[in-house]
Amino acid sequence: MSPDTSAEITSLRSAIDEQLLKNVGVSTKDATQTDLMKAVAQVARAQLSERWVDTQSKDRDTKARRVYYLSMEFLIGRTMSNALAALNLTEGAAKGVTEHAHTLEEITAREPDAALGNGGLGRLAACFLDSMATLGLPSFGYGIRYEYGMFAQDIVRGTQIEYPDPWLADGTPWEFPRADISFPVCFGGWVEHLGDKAVWRHNAEVVAKAYDMVIPGHATKKVSTLRLWKAVAPAHLDLHAFNTGDYGRAATVKNEFENISWVLYPNDSTPAGRELRLRQEYFFVAASVQDILQRHILEHGTLKNLSEKVAMHLNDTHPAIAVAELMRVLCDAHNMPWAEAWTLCKNTFSYTNHTLMPEALETWPVSLMQHVLPRHLEIIFRINAEFLEMAAKFRPGDNGFLSRLSLIDEGGERRVRMANLSIVGSHKVNGVSALHSDLLVQTIFSDFAALWPDRFTNMTNGVTPRRWLSQANPGLAALLDKTIGTKWRTKLDELKQIEAQLDNSAFREEFTSIKRANKARLAAYILETTGIKVSPDSLFDVQVKRIHEYKRQLLNVLHVITRYQDILADPSADWVPRVTIFAGKAASSYVSAKSIIRLIHDVGSVINNDPRVGDKLKLVFIPNYGVSVAEIIMPGADLSEQISTAGTEASGTGNMKLALNGALTIGTDDGANIEIRENVGDDNIFIFGLKTPEVLALKRGGYQPMRHYESNQSLKAVLDAISGGQFSPDEPGRYRGLVDSLLWGGDHYMLLADYESYVTTQIKVDELYRQPAEWAKRSMINVANMGAFSSDRTIAAYADEIWGIPVAP
Repeated sequence: MSPDTSAEITSLRSAIDEQLLKNVGVSTKDATQTDLMKAVAQVARAQLSERWVDTQSKDRDTKARRVYYLSMEFLIGRTMSNALAALNLTEGAAKGVTEHAHTLEEITAREPDAALGNGGLGRLAACFLDSMATLGLPSFGYGIRYEYGMFAQDIVRGTQIEYPDPWLADGTPWEFPRADISFPVCFGGWVEHLGDKAVWRHNAEVVAKAYDMVIPGHATKKVSTLRLWKAVAPAHLDLHAFNTGDYGRAATVKNEFENISWVLYPNDSTPAGRELRLRQEYFFVAASVQDILQRHILEHGTLKNLSEKVAMHLNDTHPAIAVAELMRVLCDAHNMPWAEAWTLCKNTFSYTNHTLMPEALETWPVSLMQHVLPRHLEIIFRINAEFLEMAAKFRPGDNGFLSRLSLIDEGGERRVRMANLSIVGSHKVNGVSALHSDLLVQTIFSDFAALWPDRFTNMTNGVTPRRWLSQANPGLAALLDKTIGTKWRTKLDELKQIEAQLDNSAFREEFTSIKRANKARLAAYILETTGIKVSPDSLFDVQVKRIHEYKRQLLNVLHVITRYQDILADPSADWVPRVTIFAGKAASSYVSAKSIIRLIHDVGSVINNDPRVGDKLKLVFIPNYGVSVAEIIMPGADLSEQISTAGTEASGTGNMKLALNGALTIGTDDGANIEIRENVGDDNIFIFGLKTPEVLALKRGGYQPMRHYESNQSLKAVLDAISGGQFSPDEPGRYRGLVDSLLWGGDHYMLLADYESYVTTQIKVDELYRQPAEWAKRSMINVANMGAFSSDRTIAAYADEIWGIPVAP
């Protein structure tokens, strides 16, 4: 250790002790792990504050063009380890807390995950903010400061139980309340037209209060800002009720306003839940647009150059109402002529689509929007009328063409199509993998692509190596640092150098040893959280993601049961020991997904307690999946399950994180799996099943799942075991509905069509795993070729091709 480093560590120890005394309020000798977490966080926060102020000051002084990333989710996980790494304080903090007889790992574990997202959409947004900061882009993320987030998942007798996730109960040192920044957000009422002037007479109002979280860049002093909005009832609202003793009504009225920022994705199976979700979407958009325009006017004094200095990006359709909101503010509040405002609007917005499934594209009943946002509905109607007038000139007399393009779905209950609004109101629309982007213009948005072929482009997703390799897998990160240097953290293509080590037995042995240690850590976590003991010498087969029928966790379960039945038929065969690991949450109202979770537990209960099987096969479900849990699972995975029906997964980012940590992928030719295959090579990935054109052809030709059931005895035995109650003897018919949805309900995601190919490919996985040196070599090849999947590359492409913001070299 150099003298300078020693002095820095001594100074950091003193800073931690000072924070314990002055801000945490405990003596150094009495400090708990939580106290130390808060003290270390305060030390890091102070340095981040300096960087944040400096970054904002320079952006203001240079009147920089900024990108504003609007997203309902930012799944940032824990902040401390990332912040310490960005500030180069990790070593000093580790030694500082050692003085208190604790490890840095114990301290960082005391920080709750920020409950600001659910799945890949939110984690992508978090990776993107990290890359914006690292690349020095003037940038803000905008979202909602959820009090409870999605939910905390518990498993009771195999059933998912949802609990509030009070991540803010003890506060968080990472947010900066902005007491001076708040905006009114209005709802309901009616619209008056006074000549050419529209006046929205709203009948409800809530206040949006700003809370900032600072997102540090790496190898730079630049930071990004994540501004989150909290809903607060106007201060005067309940005073009369309170003063007259009607405390219940006072509290009810207050909650009616403040529940907007309580929970991510409220249960939308009821009218009240659907209305709350629409209010959420408009709430954060309205506050964000006001904030953006206020900042712009302060810096430029005019809105006429808005699109030259502001790039607003819609992360999926949740913020799509921003198109109508910007038009409302420009025209109604700033008296801008409609045509001028519309030109600014289109040049300001861009939109990322995240789904190919028409049923997943967000729509809102016209009646609901009339009730909640009457002025916005008028604006959408006008946008639509002018758009369809233009489109009619492109294909005169083609009413089907106009019907598909319309912002209003007129079939049945009239509904506003938010994806169509996003496309019409944006100058660029992107998909998130090469296949996804191609299919967007060939299928669901083909009519828009015919009108505006240059409006559509591709931006393949990426992940940040700082979180998903450096932080999640310190053992592998240290080996890489020693072998190829440290530049890979910001230039992930540097990983390509490890291909020179493929035949280096010493490197391969160390690489394998690190994987074994990560698996041992994961095994310990499985024992702690599920009570199931698994062997790190088994193949760890991992499927971790949102529980959804199209992601086909059920196909994975079918293979597990097939394997179980084959083991019972021939227990003395040379079985490769396998642990199949699931994790993920099902939406609270998604009955089929929750049934799949219960089936996983019921099957696991039978297999894990069958003495005839032993360690040959284990099935586990890790509860309450989130970023911090993923950081334990990803480095310990051998096999990455990416098995969605071809043509349904837009991209995926779990596939990238797992491959970056050396897992081999088993998957369909879907989403970013295709680009992973192209980068790592066909021999270093396990591809199975129907390809997208084959899926489409089979559906057009009349798919008959019963044929697969009748012709494949293994498949028949598996489905009969499930439907016959072998795994639910207390309730034999518990899963008959799941099986019927496959056999008689059309098997919408074609599990039965891909079953045989999937099972055959799993045999190939076993064959390779029996060759440890060859498996390790292919694992190393996966790591070496993941440079293309850095979120830095993705954001640099967005900045250049969509946002028009230069990236510093």
